[in-house]
Amino acid sequence: MSELTVGTRYAKSLIDLAQEQDIVDAIKADMDLFLHTLKANPELKAVLSNPIIAHIKKIKILDEVFAGKVNKVTIAFFKLMVNKSRGEVLYTTALEYINQYNIKRHITKAKVASATELSAANKQTLIAELQKTIGGTIELEAKVDPSLIGGFVLTVGDRQVDTSIAASLKKLKKEFAEQAA
Repeated sequence: MSELTVGTRYAKSLIDLAQEQDIVDAIKADMDLFLHTLKANPELKAVLSNPIIAHIKKIKILDEVFAGKVNKVTIAFFKLMVNKSRGEVLYTTALEYINQYNIKRHITKAKVASATELSAANKQTLIAELQKTIGGTIELEAKVDPSLIGGFVLTVGDRQVDTSIAASLKKLKKEFAEQAA
């Protein structure tokens, strides 16, 4: 089985357990912390993924890093995964937990790249339009990309809207090249 399939199954089990205990939001915060920690410390991710390192050492490391910072269910889940030789899928499981959490809470992630910083009013307008179209809650991540020259590129899931001047210029260049040929 692929790592994604295994991670998805464990994430579903964890979210079901969290719902039973009414701690879905707490576990989501723990998964955010876990992912942030692994991204900041790639050595930790490598240790958890390494089959040569003993389970007891991995569990001790997880205890030292996360004990007192995460819910007891989360730390027990980490230990269970390591004891079942699934330390390598902890990262994927955490990502999948957040994905499933977002689906259950009707949260959609969107990214917008613009040539200049978007004003708060522009961001709110964009969020409002997306909410009208998609529904649910929109989490917008904005970044500046000066290569766009003007306009913006909006990405929601696998859809993309490109209103940038750079894209328009590229399209014009292509049309001129086709007409010249």
